[in-house]
Amino acid sequence: MDINFPLLLVLAVFITGLIALFDRLVLLPKRKAAVEGFKSSTGADPDQDALAKLEKEPSIVETSKSIFPVLALVLILRSFLFEPFQIPSGSMIPTLQVGDFILVNKFDYGLRLPVVGTKILSVNEPERGDVMVFKEPANPNINFIKRVIGIPGDEVRYQNKKLTINGKPVPEKYIAELRDEGGPYQLFEETIDGKSHEIRKDLALRSLRAEGVWVIPEGQYFMMGDNRDRSNDSRYWGTVPEKNIVGKAVYIWMHWPSWTQLPSFKNNGTIE
Repeated sequence: MDINFPLLLVLAVFITGLIALFDRLVLLPKRKAAVEGFKSSTGADPDQDALAKLEKEPSIVETSKSIFPVLALVLILRSFLFEPFQIPSGSMIPTLQVGDFILVNKFDYGLRLPVVGTKILSVNEPERGDVMVFKEPANPNINFIKRVIGIPGDEVRYQNKKLTINGKPVPEKYIAELRDEGGPYQLFEETIDGKSHEIRKDLALRSLRAEGVWVIPEGQYFMMGDNRDRSNDSRYWGTVPEKNIVGKAVYIWMHWPSWTQLPSFKNNGTIE
């Protein structure tokens, strides 16, 4: 079952804040009145235990007032500034490994309301070569991370494992031929609009479905994984609408593939 954490966080902030507000406006005045009435009826030496019971906040109020500021701060930080994500798949190898913990800049592409994703302040637009987190078009509860290949108005062509944007082949520089458990593969340095990054192409794997020509509509983006033969991306399910953008991946701060291994922290984990 997919859990919509932003929605749960918003609901938690709303409910705890509502309870704290209700206490301040309704319950607190009643407690004060009860305390004053008790003091008047008992004279100068009221029973302190009884007085403490009258002054005591209900447990749900006490809990709500203590966690509301924390939840509100978390909501603000992850909705408008930075949000952490863990890489669950190998679609962005070699740039991002399974188990990498990344930091996503939520401000760079504009401020958006949590849950609904409506942009309330424009800042920058995604550029070719950016690594972007977005909500899967078919299931908005799932976050994907890929590289921006095509922006509105572009023509993207991918044939014979070669990428062309607006009629110009994207430069590639051969690095090495290697092998892992998936078989033999080649590493290349790809440069898009002056931004260089490594990509992987498997030698024994080929998918004809991944070939084609796409013209990117207004307000849409064409996304591809750096692990070109093992990425579920726009070549299969189409472009990503602007409203699905989550933010720009900017930094790898930790690598922790599983609970059975010790985490390692990055000294310079800038994402390119």
